Amino acid sequence: MHRTIEFLFQHGYSVLLAWVFAEQLGLPLPSMPLLLAAGALAGAGRLSIVASLFYVTVAAVAADSIWYQLGRRKGIKILQLLCRISLEPDSCVRRTEGIFSKQGAKSLLLAKFVPGLNTVGPPLAGIFHMKPWRFLLFDLLGALTWGGTFLGIGYAFSGQLERVAGRLAALGGGLLFILLGALAAYILYKYVSRQRFLRELRVARITVEELKEKIDSGEELVIVDLRHSYDFEADPETIPGAVRMDSKEIEGRADQLPRDRELILYCT
Repeated sequence: MHRTIEFLFQHGYSVLLAWVFAEQLGLPLPSMPLLLAAGALAGAGRLSIVASLFYVTVAAVAADSIWYQLGRRKGIKILQLLCRISLEPDSCVRRTEGIFSKQGAKSLLLAKFVPGLNTVGPPLAGIFHMKPWRFLLFDLLGALTWGGTFLGIGYAFSGQLERVAGRLAALGGGLLFILLGALAAYILYKYVSRQRFLRELRVARITVEELKEKIDSGEELVIVDLRHSYDFEADPETIPGAVRMDSKEIEGRADQLPRDRELILYCT
């Protein structure tokens, strides 16, 4: 922490602005330690907490506005992009869509505290054409809440944070090695699990071309569209004759599906 504080003190508010902006765009640069350090500097009288909160909020809202506009212009393709680069692409969008569908604009108030929703929330707001003023209002309040919380913690516990940082620094490079090793192990575990899941899934997967051939040849198929309601609203086109059903309903409504025909499921 002491090195973070010294680095922040030397480069000032421009570091806060650039770092938070980059993180909110999706780069793996955690802002929480920087916000705590800025709060600690403010507690020591070396930075202004009001100015720090201003720059943090400007950076967060600016980055979120870019995602919002991409969502409005590119639609569901943006979510598909986020899904591809996620370590858990099968659940990243589905989980956050559930939160967004229940809370709407209010979800933006706490989005930055929820992994996944922080990145997916703004483009979702754009995809479903939330009014710009409404998006900016709730996103601004959310950024103020998020930035104010961590800056406030750093401000209130500035002395304690410095003591903890000093003890951690005494551990030297060993602590950094342990932290980097734990992070690498976690990413490797997620990647291996993802590849195993895909291998199992490919066994029962049918390509678009194969499905088209079956339809053109007149085969009797049961095609079920399992897309989330938000995905369907954003891209309402569906395969002709497909049955619309939420993935959560498939077990309860399984008896409604014919058993004498090939069943084909598809989603986002």
